Amino acid sequence: MSKAISTILGGALLVTGMASAAQAGGLERGGYNWDLLFDPSRVATEAGVIYVMPDRKFKNARDINPLDGRGADGIGGGSTSGHETPNYTIPRFGAKLGITSDLDCLGSYSEPWGVHTNPGADWVGANQNIETKIDSKDYGLTCSYKFDVGKGYLRAIGGVSYQEVEGFKERLVLGQVLQSPAAAFGFDGTGKLALKGDGWGWRIGAAYEIPDYAFRASFIYNAEIDLGRINGTIDVTEVPAAFANPLLPFAGRVIDVYGTATMPQSAEFRLQSGIAPGWLAFGSVKWVDWSVLNVVGFCSVTVANCVPSAYATSLDLMFQDGWTISGGVGHKFNDQWSGQVQLSWDRGTSTGLTTQTDTWLLSTGVAYTPNDKFEVRVGGAVGMLTSGEYGPPRSCPSRSGICGGDVAYDFGDDFVGALSLSAKLKF
Repeated sequence: MSKAISTILGGALLVTGMASAAQAGGLERGGYNWDLLFDPSRVATEAGVIYVMPDRKFKNARDINPLDGRGADGIGGGSTSGHETPNYTIPRFGAKLGITSDLDCLGSYSEPWGVHTNPGADWVGANQNIETKIDSKDYGLTCSYKFDVGKGYLRAIGGVSYQEVEGFKERLVLGQVLQSPAAAFGFDGTGKLALKGDGWGWRIGAAYEIPDYAFRASFIYNAEIDLGRINGTIDVTEVPAAFANPLLPFAGRVIDVYGTATMPQSAEFRLQSGIAPGWLAFGSVKWVDWSVLNVVGFCSVTVANCVPSAYATSLDLMFQDGWTISGGVGHKFNDQWSGQVQLSWDRGTSTGLTTQTDTWLLSTGVAYTPNDKFEVRVGGAVGMLTSGEYGPPRSCPSRSGICGGDVAYDFGDDFVGALSLSAKLKF
């Protein structure tokens, strides 16, 4: 592959990764990225960071269940509008080694999954969410083997990943505490679920490349990752034990809980080709099986069979599958500089219990390559998070048989932006 095409492609991968981080649905953050595996150098290392600025706002919030809430029609008042999503950062690192002329292996660290919503405790939907945060770590090893086929070569790709997932959700579980004498002693009526799990996954794929034309078609399937038994705790010490009731039997206590969950399988097809001297076109289609995360229930460790009727609490997600379609072009300006632009669309994964609706994103980036050993890339993106609504209540396999029964609200078209910086060192 010529230096010109390599430089253009490097920037193209920058905007592709930034688009995924800024717009993906479900719990996707950095997603998966194995592009360093295709670098023609025998040894290549890459480190990068993406900073995402979503500005999702909610409005017209209504407290559906004032008995556990603090709405204007319930207990303690609260705002009916506000901001939901804080900014976040996604790091990544990879190191690729050409073991032989045909066998390459990539070791990688990424944070593929995550979410952070923080509307706070002073809105009418605090009984649905005060703060939720989930983080992940993925340690991957992916290898490919090349076979000469026609004018190019075919790669067989395979690998494994070990993932760690942890997080928490805090919400108001009993609004009456806010107007009781207990409030004077610092009790705020909140409860907090903390969880942690891990598991192994694998991937398989293939790619066909013709370096002289910068042509590559690749398809990679990532298997689901079964987190097995997720261990955690429910902390309800902010509710005095005197308020215990059949729906809140653990008031005043911290209990150990467990549940099960599976992170989704995914498949992605990517295509790129030189289209004129110094020009490259690229695009991708990705599917993620987010519907595997429906209702994630948690039971006390004293319960042998964790079925919906025994749930102490649950994360009600009810995602639908995600689809992402992207396309763009790159151009080499001179021996050191190239630029790229890309347009992406992501089908929202929400079925009414999250604010993850369709997203459009325009991203661009530049790559600077002063020599054959070093490359630095910077990029930016702007996009639109489309409007929708949360709720109304619906039937689901939760402890109460109802999901989204605490609050309802609307959200309009909102802005999302992202900045990216990465560097590659080759030997």
